[in-house]
Amino acid sequence: MNHLELIKKVEWKDLKELSVTEMLIENNISLPWLFISLILAYHEYYWLALPFSGFYFLTALRQVHNGFHKSLGTGKFLTWLSLYLNSMLMMTSIHAVKFNHIRHHKFCLSEEDYEGRSASMKWYEAILYGPKHMFLIHWITWKKANVTYKKNMLTELISIAAFTGIVVYFQIHFLIYHMLIMFLGEFLMAFFAVWTVHHDTHENPHIARTQRGSWKNKLTFSMFYHMEHHLFPAVPTIRLPELAQRIDQALPELEKKQTF
Repeated sequence: MNHLELIKKVEWKDLKELSVTEMLIENNISLPWLFISLILAYHEYYWLALPFSGFYFLTALRQVHNGFHKSLGTGKFLTWLSLYLNSMLMMTSIHAVKFNHIRHHKFCLSEEDYEGRSASMKWYEAILYGPKHMFLIHWITWKKANVTYKKNMLTELISIAAFTGIVVYFQIHFLIYHMLIMFLGEFLMAFFAVWTVHHDTHENPHIARTQRGSWKNKLTFSMFYHMEHHLFPAVPTIRLPELAQRIDQALPELEKKQTF
């Protein structure tokens, strides 16, 4: 059974709609982690700040990822603003990531899927590939994207450069810490965001790995319901646990490769 046949067996369209509470959660889920990490770093409690920085990166990734698929429940401008602001905070052009991510869904694990290149590597190769992955994401956007994507990418990169220049010139130590941790997170994207969910799935690329177990999904903010996301990319992350239940009930025979 291919992924198009699977989609027809599961009710999902009602899951696209967000309540006001769910919309507020999806659009602000990263802020508590950001503020706590910056406050701790400001007081030079860097080791205490580190896990909060990690959770900021993860939840900001969830936020922009929903933005890629128009699943934040907000209008076009507010979605754009979310991607732009998180670009500066995450130290990369999120519109460049978006361009390659949409292609990833269209050309999943094929030659045209530049985001998915690390899926065929060994785990340690995917980690070492991280810096090249981030360079390639921006280069491919510049080569293949339309004018709007290019303008957004340049706007974000110029803003990041200006932000970095101000922080370094004035030696704002807690923001220097934040930028370094965000660079580390970006360099690990090829491993965490691609390899972990797609390795050994090339025979049926749209059936990505997924995660079961409530504490694991709570710890990772539901970001590893990746099979569910690939089958139904329009469903917001906050509704993926319910979607997973529906898939399990409708297709109990479906083999689900675990992420971890």
